[in-house]
Amino acid sequence: MEPGERCEVCLKASASRCHAMLSETLPHGSAHCLLPPPPPPPWEQPAGTGSPGGESPTSDIPLERLVEHPVSLPAPHEPQPQLCSLPCPLSPQHPPPSPLPRVALGRWTPLNPGVGRAGQGLPFASGSPSCHPPLLHGALGCDLLPVAPMQVQLRGLAPDTILQLLQPEGAQHILRDTAELSALHNISYQLLAGSPAPRKKFLAVGMASVQRPRGFYLLATLQSLFSQSTEEELQEMVVVVHLADTDPGWNVRVAATIAQKFARHILLGRLLLIHAPPEFYPTLEGLKRNFNDAEERVRFRSKQNVDYAFLLASAANLSSYYLMIEDDVWSARSFLTSIRRAVASQEGSNWATLEFSKLGYIGKLYRSSDLPRLAHFLLLFYQEMPCDWLLVHFRQLLTQKDVIRFKPSLFQHMGLYSSFQGTVNRLKDEDFQADALDLPDNPPASLYTSMSIFENYEPLKAYSSAQGYFWGKDPAAGSTFTIVFQQPARVSRVRVRTGSVERPGDFLRAGLLELGQRRDRSRDCSSYVPVGSFEKGTLEQQGLERVLPRPVECVRIRVTQDQSEWLIIQSIEIWTTAGT
Repeated sequence: MEPGERCEVCLKASASRCHAMLSETLPHGSAHCLLPPPPPPPWEQPAGTGSPGGESPTSDIPLERLVEHPVSLPAPHEPQPQLCSLPCPLSPQHPPPSPLPRVALGRWTPLNPGVGRAGQGLPFASGSPSCHPPLLHGALGCDLLPVAPMQVQLRGLAPDTILQLLQPEGAQHILRDTAELSALHNISYQLLAGSPAPRKKFLAVGMASVQRPRGFYLLATLQSLFSQSTEEELQEMVVVVHLADTDPGWNVRVAATIAQKFARHILLGRLLLIHAPPEFYPTLEGLKRNFNDAEERVRFRSKQNVDYAFLLASAANLSSYYLMIEDDVWSARSFLTSIRRAVASQEGSNWATLEFSKLGYIGKLYRSSDLPRLAHFLLLFYQEMPCDWLLVHFRQLLTQKDVIRFKPSLFQHMGLYSSFQGTVNRLKDEDFQADALDLPDNPPASLYTSMSIFENYEPLKAYSSAQGYFWGKDPAAGSTFTIVFQQPARVSRVRVRTGSVERPGDFLRAGLLELGQRRDRSRDCSSYVPVGSFEKGTLEQQGLERVLPRPVECVRIRVTQDQSEWLIIQSIEIWTTAGT
């Protein structure tokens, strides 16, 4: 086969196996093919050749800037074999042959032309059982997963070629069953890469991304989401990225780079790249300058509200729950499992928003059934205020008065430069913990303190998932903060953090952690054993079940030195062992 001919493969299989076909010119059983020499990527093309009409894109982004961990590309005009190993998804009742077939990546064509979802032009292969290529996972009802990890080689292809390989033809109408939202009902989302899965997942993770004057964090964010999840967790998750920049060339280049780096997740239906065309946006000129914001700031935040509205609407039918994050965050390990536990803990309550970060609109969880209303809400008030403020109003309108935030936080802001004008933004969540599975037990308890409490900064806020912390006035030697368990427990580990980012001086200068037993009729224990002292406002002690093997009834923080500053106890975390 000469370079430049179209890749074709037909893999023969028995009638009980899954069939796959790529085109029509390679002989049966071929394992690879040679694609034509790739043209230079858009960011390497000379000026005047980067876009139709001889005009270069508005922003020629070097690959080193576009990718934090640059992908190695072959020489622009050197012919390169393009080989992909794609295991055919087989029915569990019909195990795969050994070894698994190897399929060259090319254009999918149907064994039975004309069969597919009406109006979408999505061919699929038929057989018994019915399966289709991994790219089209979700096109028609086959939800079988590959039986072995997929290896995909897209190196050296131009962005347009990559997107042709990884996207269904034409725009996709993802939004369904939202007839009450007339402003959103007829939006045709360009599906730049990926294909929706045939069944709802547990969690959709959504983010919108635009070109930043400085910095590029999207690839690192996606890498964190996928690498911090187990294979089982990935099967219950889909990530949706709205590439929402006004420069179409940037959207295509970034989509192609993502398709190169995350082709496996795209082919498995775990990653969707969408774009809402600008003709669907409301006007961004002549907007109200609420809060005396500058005109550019108002335009930026108003467009951001619309970006998120379209993203929310597109994700409404993909999963049971939807998690909103930004395109510049790190994820904790197994964050999906932690979110599943948090949702289970709220069973029976009519919550509107669960929060897994204290920052802006990072880590905000919604029921997918609420997404159409939230999308409509953002569109209605898109020019009134920033998105994170609108999210607070939405929660309150759905009658959830109090914030429900879980600690430790599952997501951390990593970006140094803001997407608005590239200003430096060092915002961090001090409650973030990289290992989300290392969660404390914090047994049910009553809390008491001898210190005066400032306003509504009650002791419970240091011990529960409620937002905020304990803030005590005038701590002195002998002041105490006591946790009294409802049932005795074997304590193995305790971690206490005092002070805060906003008020770093309000930490515990000197104090002890004590475990108590033999609770009398009062709300305290009669006997305490000191197990650790505070250093620079923090304490962490492990192996406490060996220090005090018997069940503990009280945990007490005792101030051992007068201090003029007030005392903030940010969090108290207690781990227990079996045999309580």
